[in-house]
Amino acid sequence: MTTHRTPYRTAALALATTVLALLPSAQAGADDGSLPTVTPVSETPALYDDEAGGNSDADDPAIWRNAADPGRSLVIATAKEGGLRVYDLDAGLVQSLPAPRPPAEDDAPGRYNNVDLVTGLRTSTGRADVAVVSDRGNDRLRIYRIDPSKPGAPLTDITDPAAAPVFSTDQSEINDQRTAYGLATWQDKSTGRTYALVSRRERTSLALVELKPTASGTVTYRKVRSLDLPASFRLPNGTTWSPCAEPGELPQVEGMVVDPTTGTLYAGQEDIGIWRMRADLTIKPVLVDKVREYGVPGVYDEATEECTLGADPGYGGERLAADVEGLTLFQQSDGDGYLFASSQGDDTFALYDREVSEDNEYEGGFRVGAASATLDGSEECDGAAVLNAPLGSDYPNGLLVVQDGHETPDVPDGEGGTRTATGFKFVDLGDVVEAADL
Repeated sequence: MTTHRTPYRTAALALATTVLALLPSAQAGADDGSLPTVTPVSETPALYDDEAGGNSDADDPAIWRNAADPGRSLVIATAKEGGLRVYDLDAGLVQSLPAPRPPAEDDAPGRYNNVDLVTGLRTSTGRADVAVVSDRGNDRLRIYRIDPSKPGAPLTDITDPAAAPVFSTDQSEINDQRTAYGLATWQDKSTGRTYALVSRRERTSLALVELKPTASGTVTYRKVRSLDLPASFRLPNGTTWSPCAEPGELPQVEGMVVDPTTGTLYAGQEDIGIWRMRADLTIKPVLVDKVREYGVPGVYDEATEECTLGADPGYGGERLAADVEGLTLFQQSDGDGYLFASSQGDDTFALYDREVSEDNEYEGGFRVGAASATLDGSEECDGAAVLNAPLGSDYPNGLLVVQDGHETPDVPDGEGGTRTATGFKFVDLGDVVEAADL
């Protein structure tokens, strides 16, 4: 949920500010100003969520490493109705691909939400690196082949035109937009099969979807199984709680990532916390950490379309401010590493130990601040991607890319206001390692 805040989150931001002011400065993980700050090296051109900007809204990035020439690696990122963007390591635009047009005038348009990568996907024409995208507007997955031999247009759509909706049964249900939302890819080493984990907007559902090649060279998919996370929770005082939301909405998941070594899926239920489970969705999920606002009662006001929150009973976590958003995995060659989580409500990033045996212990955090008056930091970060591998002379220590939900400086809209602008920040991973003492 990028710059468009949920009713619950609007109220939760105010609550989080009050709670943080009351926390003792020594409390581990609290955003009391003690977290280190890193600054971006560069940023992508701003995207504008208006008609003039093609209704483009930055959301989620992925980093593709060019093994033959790491300095020519790419960042592939979603722009919602604006489609897909491909950037070079200087954050310059390489390619722009539109989202599909609506099937009919009154139908929902294509809307690209999340993206992840697959290395060496089996197709009928050979192995290929691909980008997999969740098309929220059409409730489908889109698959793009990555071809570095085409420097001006490295991505080509190879989605099977007959691919079915992930969750919906017909176009009417698609138009309700309870559709494919968050996404993470996974290659099962024991079987060699390739999957996507897909969440459903305004629902708690997760689906395991297998990617399958067709004889014509395209890629389709089939749903294997699904799992529903809880929508309500039993609190220590014996009451049952659900986060405040518009009537009919359930607490959704967006940010997801799979640890490829262990086949462990981490899923961020935005107003709840981070879940850990098997990527094949066959065992009961474990709640790794909760947002600070967990357990806080709220009442939705239809007139204001906002939530009025009650007193905090103190059942929440200490490190995450709703929404929990982009999850990404920092992998080290010895098997160690960290789960990065975007704490969107306070503009920070929380770090957790990758080791399940350590119960994903909290290991600190950081924020991405402004490098200058024109190169700002990251606010209300939705998506993030990290790659711990050399990427040429620009990023010899690897790269972190984070979405910025409020691009500055502001640009006038010609009507006395400002245009809604978003983008992506490129951060030297070496700076993060040093600042967070990883």
